[in-house]
Amino acid sequence: MPINKLSNPQGNIIGVANCASFGKDKKTVVTSTNSSFCLQAGTGLVEGFAVAGGGAGGQGAPVGGGGGAGGVVTSEIAASGTVNIQIGAGGSGGAATFPSGPLSYAPGNNTTITSPNATLVQSCGGGGGGARGPGGPLAPGKGGSGGSGGGGGNPGSAQANPGAYPATKGCSVSGQGNPGGAGAHGSGPPGREAGGGGGGYNAAGADAAQTSSSPVAANAGAGGAGTDFSPLYSGLPNSGVLAGGGGGGAASPGVASADGGAGGGGNGGSSNPGSPRASTAGTANTGGGGGASACGVASSNGGSGLAVVKELNNNRGVWPLKQQATAVKAGKWPDGTVIQSVTLNYLVVAGGAAAKISGGGGAGGYRASGFGPAPLQGTAVSVDSGSSYTIVVGGGGAGPNGQAYPSAPNTDPCSTGPGNGQNSSFSPGTPFAINTTGGGYPLNESCGAPWNSNNGNRGGPGGSGSGGYPATASAKRVGGAGNAGSYSPPEGNPGGGGGGDQSTGGGGGGAVSAGSGGTAGAGAPNLITGVACSAYAGGGGGGFDSKSGTSGNAGGVGGGGTSATNNSGGLACHGAVNTGGGGGGGSTFQGGQTLAGCGRSKYASKGGSGIVVLRSPAGYPMSVSPGTNAVTTVCGQTVAKFTVSGTLTVN
Repeated sequence: MPINKLSNPQGNIIGVANCASFGKDKKTVVTSTNSSFCLQAGTGLVEGFAVAGGGAGGQGAPVGGGGGAGGVVTSEIAASGTVNIQIGAGGSGGAATFPSGPLSYAPGNNTTITSPNATLVQSCGGGGGGARGPGGPLAPGKGGSGGSGGGGGNPGSAQANPGAYPATKGCSVSGQGNPGGAGAHGSGPPGREAGGGGGGYNAAGADAAQTSSSPVAANAGAGGAGTDFSPLYSGLPNSGVLAGGGGGGAASPGVASADGGAGGGGNGGSSNPGSPRASTAGTANTGGGGGASACGVASSNGGSGLAVVKELNNNRGVWPLKQQATAVKAGKWPDGTVIQSVTLNYLVVAGGAAAKISGGGGAGGYRASGFGPAPLQGTAVSVDSGSSYTIVVGGGGAGPNGQAYPSAPNTDPCSTGPGNGQNSSFSPGTPFAINTTGGGYPLNESCGAPWNSNNGNRGGPGGSGSGGYPATASAKRVGGAGNAGSYSPPEGNPGGGGGGDQSTGGGGGGAVSAGSGGTAGAGAPNLITGVACSAYAGGGGGGFDSKSGTSGNAGGVGGGGTSATNNSGGLACHGAVNTGGGGGGGSTFQGGQTLAGCGRSKYASKGGSGIVVLRSPAGYPMSVSPGTNAVTTVCGQTVAKFTVSGTLTVN
């Protein structure tokens, strides 16, 4: 650091250059490949945390070594204005090869944080897993070097002594990770080898090991463990556990391939007939190493990296009064204000789908933490105080002009179109975003449009799927699939199947249960708002395709609409507003006449709009905009309820 000699009326002070910074300890997590953002006006010093991309698993046959985790670096740099960030991609895996030529590693890529004055934080990509080295199949098979080293691959089937070979361990970069584990082989014919685990930030990769001599067999090495960084930085992917190594591969008759290390490491592949499995990739935005190959089993990619920029409060050092006054005037002198991490429980429900004749609309996707049924509770999110977050509340499905029966879209309506519910989200585009998918709208009947030729799934997919049709062809009866976002816990369930011709359409799926025949799936009770008996995301009841019967099928608890009664005066009920309930199915019976299969009916219904609710601990107030939304206090905790899209500010 340069020396700054100061001479002024306060006294001749000689020392290190001072750097005032009033960053309030704000933390920004970055996962996008290329990113830049503006620091706060008072920031002059930042802490950069960089995790590089993990190495890919080795592509050797009979085995490869696990990919090494991306390197981890933390450093303070002087910065103001704009910070530029390059997130390292994981290395690319591929098909196992035998015999290999000169060894070709697949390391991860570096992650860098650059300030305008070109100071730099850089972490090194993880080493690729080993296979066979240069010179042919009897060469060592050393793992690649990197932030953490790659695991060793096959050391050569004609080696004199069975067991692990330390020379195959991939080396790590000092301070950024750990070395990989050694590959091993057994005596006898080829195909008795095992790969070492890739190194992790917290531990080296495990060595492969011979497990028996008669018959000769070996176990692969597990990936080295990563580290839980959540106590330092909130809002990290994978609950903050990062930089685990990839597992080694195992060849027949090896006992087993190895798991990746905690922190996003991928599992190694196995060609053992008794325990075969494919390798898996390192988890995205963890820097985890990829799983290794085996005979006929490809290796997998390493996980991409991430970065965190923490804008620091700083007034360390000896400060002349004039220099301090200048920093205060510029807004760079810290006053003790610190942005704190605040844990929020959430309820995010997407809009429910509209219904058609017969098929009930699917409920909007449901995701929640802290409240509601335990099997559906996710993990609460951590956000920064003093920050604002975007809220999107999805509308219920309806036609373009708001009519009860939506017009058919001009393209395949499997996931889009006016009848589908619209997605809801909390803080979209951030690593801790909570997104839900709009409810599924029944696919159109076969009226001659070109996209109606597929009769394999007549219910529409969505957060929860819509009901199927009553039809002679059983393929048209199938309800739509739920959990379109592939979330865990799932956001919804499938719709019910329709009956035979001239019978009942399927009920829409709900948050808690699937539709069953014309019965709608149930929604989820949730008391996050403090209002008793509140429930959300119930499916719409299935309608009728006959003149018999008079009562409609009830909608699922949680705002699902009841289907139309099967008489000239019956009306289907819309999904309830701000519940994400699906619309109730319509009836083909109108004024004593049965409509043609492609006719529209005023008796079909709209889906209910979604809702987003956030609840903070005591002592952390929140505000909302626009004023249509509301803030209340329940048991000393602040509850922000969004019935329309807006902005949440955590004070």
